[in-house]
Amino acid sequence: MLTGEQLRAARAMLKLEQGELAELSGVSTETIKRLERMEGAISANSMTLDGLQKALEKEGVMFIPENGGLPGVRLRRDPPANIRTRKRRGE
Repeated sequence: MLTGEQLRAARAMLKLEQGELAELSGVSTETIKRLERMEGAISANSMTLDGLQKALEKEGVMFIPENGGLPGVRLRRDPPANIRTRKRRGE
């Protein structure tokens, strides 16, 4: 289950604008804005959630399940080159 908090955190960690995530995932910017405002589990079409999760995972994010605590997000140990390039541009 993907949460609004995880979606916001993942995008921030990757330094992605909402429009960039929209292009990568095939989900509209307006839908991303709406989903990021949600607290807790996101209620959306399964294709929408799948598109967002796959796009963010391809960019280097790992979603951490609840496991008795709160769900989370982290970057892979060796993120893809495009993340490193984007981080340098943002510095």
